[in-house]
Amino acid sequence: MLLQTLLVQSELLLRILVACICGCVIGYERKNRNKVAGIRTHAIVALGSALIMIVSKYGFRDIPDFDASRIASQIVSGVGFLGAGIIFVRNNSISGLTTAAGIWTTSGIGMAIGAGMYYIGIVTAILIILVQIIMHQEFFKNKEHYYETVFFTLKDGFDGFEQIREKFREHNIEVASIEMKQRKHTEVAVEVLLILPADCDKVKLMDLIGSSSGVVSTKC
Repeated sequence: MLLQTLLVQSELLLRILVACICGCVIGYERKNRNKVAGIRTHAIVALGSALIMIVSKYGFRDIPDFDASRIASQIVSGVGFLGAGIIFVRNNSISGLTTAAGIWTTSGIGMAIGAGMYYIGIVTAILIILVQIIMHQEFFKNKEHYYETVFFTLKDGFDGFEQIREKFREHNIEVASIEMKQRKHTEVAVEVLLILPADCDKVKLMDLIGSSSGVVSTKC
């Protein structure tokens, strides 16, 4: 009886180990892209999910009519809070969404392996890595516009912004919002939120603004 119990639990420990390895591989890909959640985070999420799945499935066999899905179902919502901590907004641009989705899916891989579905869990882990790598290729790069906040000072007062606005139109740059404050003499401090096309980077934007007459200083 003891030997049989050890063999069963050894097989369950193997599931946790395999889930941990899958999490490490997914985390390695994220770490190489300098994401906030790397190897340790993904490994812990995967093996933790596998452990909870095993406890949910096998830990209550001595209780009649137990519901094995009750504990396992909490993994999905619980990991959602973990993913929410990775997502943040800067300059009206969302970052960390892909990593958060990857952690959530990694928990599903851990659950699958914890339930004994080795093949499904391992193949899903490989698919996640392939999706992450392939979608980062130049062909699949996002061509959507993005937001950028720029600060600069004009010496020509409020009228000096019209020249810059015209340059924005020529380069397909839209002004989402603008705030101007009067400084000493005729200088005006400008804070503008811009919607930039994908081919316009910060260097090009700053050169564009800096080349306009009347601009004293600029910064992003």
